[in-house]
Amino acid sequence: MGAAAILKKAFLSALVALGLFSLMVGIRTEAGPTGQLIYWTRFNELAGLVAAVFVGSIAVELFRRWLGPRGGTAVLIPPVVGRGMALAGQFLAPALLIFTLLVPVIFYNQRYILDLAILVLTYVMLGWGLNVVVGLAGLLDLGYVAFYAVGAYSYGLLSTTFDLSFWVCLPLAGILAAFWGVLLGFPVLRLRGDYLAIVTLAFGEIIRLVILNWQSLTGGPNGISGIPRPSLFGIPLTPGPDGLAAKLGIPFSPTHRIVLLFYLILALALLTNWVTIRLRRLPIGRAWEALREDEVACRALGINTTTTKLTAFATGAMFGGFAGAFFATRQGFISPESFTFQESALVLAIVVLGGMGSQLGVALAALAMIGGFELFRGLETYRMLVFGLAMVLLMIWRPRGIIGHRAPTVYLQKSEAISSDLVQEGHG
Repeated sequence: MGAAAILKKAFLSALVALGLFSLMVGIRTEAGPTGQLIYWTRFNELAGLVAAVFVGSIAVELFRRWLGPRGGTAVLIPPVVGRGMALAGQFLAPALLIFTLLVPVIFYNQRYILDLAILVLTYVMLGWGLNVVVGLAGLLDLGYVAFYAVGAYSYGLLSTTFDLSFWVCLPLAGILAAFWGVLLGFPVLRLRGDYLAIVTLAFGEIIRLVILNWQSLTGGPNGISGIPRPSLFGIPLTPGPDGLAAKLGIPFSPTHRIVLLFYLILALALLTNWVTIRLRRLPIGRAWEALREDEVACRALGINTTTTKLTAFATGAMFGGFAGAFFATRQGFISPESFTFQESALVLAIVVLGGMGSQLGVALAALAMIGGFELFRGLETYRMLVFGLAMVLLMIWRPRGIIGHRAPTVYLQKSEAISSDLVQEGHG
């Protein structure tokens, strides 16, 4: 019966794939010599994809059953192995931080790797910012890219209009993004679950459409160009006599600016991580966790859920604004095409894949999502299929994410002593 159920599920999956791929892959149109359309089918590619879905469905189901029964624990890990994994996790974060600090030294002459590392760190910072809203407070936000856009356009407009430096515009971009986070928080105070996700998705699209159509302010589809680059203590990284290289007496290299951008986004990401960890140990962080576990019980305990939600939205939006300002100064040009729903979905996937509430898990997920996507670039058209299959298998293996962390921050220290006293008194 088990084999029959697996084959039945695989057959249904292959049937659905046949219906979908027949329209997307199987049928193709081309213009004929006289201008008419010629329809022809690609049976080999269609049969290969359907067979891959059939075999893949069987493999996924066998892998799922090998892990364990549905709804139960996947695999029982021996205590020695569990302690070894915990010990490895303690050393993984410092080792990863040390390696990150040395990336510009190791790959100084490899511009592609430096740009990829900057992109990964940008998404790490975005993931940590969204982790405050989704992972700690339990509020599903599908419009996080809106705060990313607000931060980018705030820096772009302030720097080009008022000729302000990056270090002045950076906190202003964060404040403006936090303000929009509070504005988003008010309409969704009574919403939860799917309804909250729909409203946040709509908010992200509203911001993008406003940016796209308000041409007098944002430039519309043309965007904003000529955004100034950051300087180091007021010294620009230019080849002229006033540049940093000339003042230090070293040859100028365009890599100097890339290294500065790398350490700048690394500092912003570490600041995000440090603030999040500190807030988590404060009463507001404990209120976020209580709201995530049970909003009704949280309100019954006397916690003001209104301020709790607003602070979560504002804090996450502020970090998104910081990342947006960095994105604008790194690119030197911004347009509405950079702030689509796909960016929100990617950041949310990083948070879920890494483990909601886990800082280290989000960093590893960003590295896997962004770096892994580049790793599969050689597969060309099939890299999305391979990458998606890898994500499905990972979520089956680790349904709570790479490093699932939903444990409370605060524990009752005397709970064991109180229970032992009750047992001795005959109340147990």
